[in-house]
Amino acid sequence: MAHDDLEKITVVPSAKDFIDLTSSKTQRKTPTVIHKHYQIHRIRHSYRRKVKFTQQNYHGRLSQIVTDFPKLDDIHPFCADLMHILYDKDHYQLALGQINIAKSSVGNVAEDHVRLMKSGDSLYRCQQLKRAALGRMCTVIQWQRHSLEYLEQGRQHLSRLPTPDPNASTLLLCGYPNVGKSSFINKVTRADVDVQPDAFTTKSLFVGHMDYKYLRWQVVDTPGILDHPLEDRNTIEMQALTARAHLRTAVLYVMDLTEQCGHGLKEQLELSQNIRPLFINKPLIIAANKCDVKRIAELSEDDQKIFVDLQAEGFPVIETSTLTEEGVIKVKTEACDRLLAHRVETKMKGNKVNDVLNRLHLAVPNKRDDKERPPSIPEGVVAHKRRMEIGEPKKKRERDLEREMGDDYILDLQKYWDLMNSSEKYDKIPEIWEGHNVADYIDPAIMKKWEELGKEEELRTAAGEYDSESESEVEEMMEIRQLKLKILQSKEKDTQGPRMPGTAKKLQLTVLENEMRSLGVDLDDKDRAHYAVQARKSRSVTRKRKREESVPPSSVAQSGSCPRPPRDVSGLRDVKMVEKTKTMMKNAQKKMNHLGKKGEADRHVFDMKPKHLLSGKRKAGKKDRR
Repeated sequence: MAHDDLEKITVVPSAKDFIDLTSSKTQRKTPTVIHKHYQIHRIRHSYRRKVKFTQQNYHGRLSQIVTDFPKLDDIHPFCADLMHILYDKDHYQLALGQINIAKSSVGNVAEDHVRLMKSGDSLYRCQQLKRAALGRMCTVIQWQRHSLEYLEQGRQHLSRLPTPDPNASTLLLCGYPNVGKSSFINKVTRADVDVQPDAFTTKSLFVGHMDYKYLRWQVVDTPGILDHPLEDRNTIEMQALTARAHLRTAVLYVMDLTEQCGHGLKEQLELSQNIRPLFINKPLIIAANKCDVKRIAELSEDDQKIFVDLQAEGFPVIETSTLTEEGVIKVKTEACDRLLAHRVETKMKGNKVNDVLNRLHLAVPNKRDDKERPPSIPEGVVAHKRRMEIGEPKKKRERDLEREMGDDYILDLQKYWDLMNSSEKYDKIPEIWEGHNVADYIDPAIMKKWEELGKEEELRTAAGEYDSESESEVEEMMEIRQLKLKILQSKEKDTQGPRMPGTAKKLQLTVLENEMRSLGVDLDDKDRAHYAVQARKSRSVTRKRKREESVPPSSVAQSGSCPRPPRDVSGLRDVKMVEKTKTMMKNAQKKMNHLGKKGEADRHVFDMKPKHLLSGKRKAGKKDRR
């Protein structure tokens, strides 16, 4: 059973709460009023229903408790042994058995009283049988109060227990108390285990997770173990032994070189040999912790011989320090690699691997000739390896340069550009406009030519080439402005009021002739006649437009001067057809007028007889209108 299933176990109520909940639900869900004038079969049915409903509620809740709690035979041996250490499995199974017996007892009580109620001949007898049935059911539940309390405590502890996954890749930390196991798991994982200088600070299993070679690993921190017989070990120590026995892990045995944990190196070695039967078929790595205070080379010859013998037996010894993090990553890498290799070897020894190997085919290419073709390594890679071997200092980063130079630092990214011609690094980037390079249209000698052109203009200005032309242009502009002003003044005078016929024409012609003569243009008789005809045409067109605007459309239609007939008459033969068309138009608008909605100006007749005044007794008739 997974740890998520342990967290989903339903809360086990106490015996008192169990009885109160069931009684309240029975009172709410079943009829409570039973009159004495009811027929006897109706009274029996009501009380039988109450008894059966109560029995079903008890049966449902007790069945859910028995179902939710895991069976020790169906879960992983590690979880079963862990539950046996924390809560004795005999007591656990006994409590579940008592709950199962209570479920059967409640069913028997209900069945007996329902059978007796069939022969009840009065309301009093049926009521007494119902009270007896509910009372006996409550007594059965009250007898199980200790089992219910025991299961509730177990549920709370199991839901908080960080149970590791037995099938996942695991690293297991073990050793004497206060040797640095919790500090190690805090360094390699995100677990936050309490670290104190006192022994037995870790009192239960702690699980942390990490990633290595794209795999998810769990690291288990176990409580410390003391070297004494198995039957004398307490619950805290037995949790660690259970994890070692059932989990497929790589074991990290942590030893304290400084002996600050209160136990010497020989005692720590004896503990490892004592629990070594639990390490069978498990890779073991020795982590010599607190090397920042004392190293193996600084120990006495007898103590150094301990680690030499361990290495001779095939157990790697790595010096670590959780304070300076020296050797921590090395221990983690070595343990993970050994566990992966061990799991592959174990699978290769099994029979299942044959089924997989039969489906695999390793293709080895044959040599086409005797010519040797060594692997081709790029020169850049070879040079980099050579620099690494020599110990060449690394290239300074921009942050390092900024720290060294301070305020004199200027960020220059162009120096890192990889160009074929290094002299082009600081060339300006060409500007592109509408798909063309602007630099292609720039004359390199444009500034020199601009200076020569400026000198030439200065010489011309000094010689006076532009004086006469500029004065003549200014005079012409002034004359044109004066002519425009006079024309505007004449227009304003025309709008001031009526004038004698012919006066405006003579005035305009005379003004125009004088202005043209002042500009050096002589007008002959032919030109005067042409301008007079044009003025007459324009004047006649203006008068015609004013006349048409002043005449009403009806008179225009009657006189026939309008070339276009009215729209309501166009296309019709005679007057009779016009009248018929108007009649058809009016008939077509009748339906549209009927569909018109009532507006604010429409008359409203209030209802003189509202519904609430007519409510009450009514005569026969239809009531659809209401």
